[in-house]
Amino acid sequence: MVSLSTAISSHLHQPYALSEEQINFYRENRFIKLKNVLNVETIQFFNDAITKQVNEMNEEHTALENRTTYGKAFLQLFNLWVKNPIVKELIFSKRLAKIASDLMEVDGVRLYHDQALFKESGGGITPWHADQYYWPLETDKTITAWIPLQETPLTMGPLEFSAGSHRIVEGRELEIGDESEQVIQNNLRVTDFKHVIEAFDIGEISFHSGWVFHRAGSNVSNEVRKVMTIIYMDKNMILKNPENKNQINDWNTWCPGAKVGEIINSPINPILYSN
Repeated sequence: MVSLSTAISSHLHQPYALSEEQINFYRENRFIKLKNVLNVETIQFFNDAITKQVNEMNEEHTALENRTTYGKAFLQLFNLWVKNPIVKELIFSKRLAKIASDLMEVDGVRLYHDQALFKESGGGITPWHADQYYWPLETDKTITAWIPLQETPLTMGPLEFSAGSHRIVEGRELEIGDESEQVIQNNLRVTDFKHVIEAFDIGEISFHSGWVFHRAGSNVSNEVRKVMTIIYMDKNMILKNPENKNQINDWNTWCPGAKVGEIINSPINPILYSN
């Protein structure tokens, strides 16, 4: 296995300074895009490492046209860090974890889980949804780092946001799919929340809250849109009583052994940054 260079290792631990203006923007909109979070060398290194790991783990062999809307959206592989010590270096990056902690204005963050989201050429839309529908977590102190592993133009289907839509309750009860795309889109049409659709430069990363509504377009390019995501939660996050079958599944899968009403402190939910 290829080893991590000293330069990349150092970069992953070097703090990224956020301005008060950026923190205020996140507080208001519950998402933010940040340029030059990772340098080109680091992105290219992890593009190779993550692609190899995804290819090893991928068990999806159904033709794209025969999949569900969700299946057409992306290949989705979870907790690569458990299987690959090189990928773990990215997931455990203090540079990224501190950004998450600073944006949420908490004293530190734990890992909820990671996931690779590879939208194949010809892959369909990712429907409107809010991530936290799936999570048995007590508060909204959750945030996802969305890390494109290449420059991501609009033709590849970058992440789109409804700025400030964490205030909307309607649609939170929907799992991702055709219904969530239609219902949430209709709800958002009658609001003043800005729909943000922008390309991502190489090294640019977005962070979004668990309750902000977001989607992604289809990939009409000839390349795979490769993205790695890291989901963080407040280091003091409490496990709540699950409210749906998906939250029960997430409890058993991503918080094994955690108890309702107590801080989630399982072996796969380590603290990644603490003030």
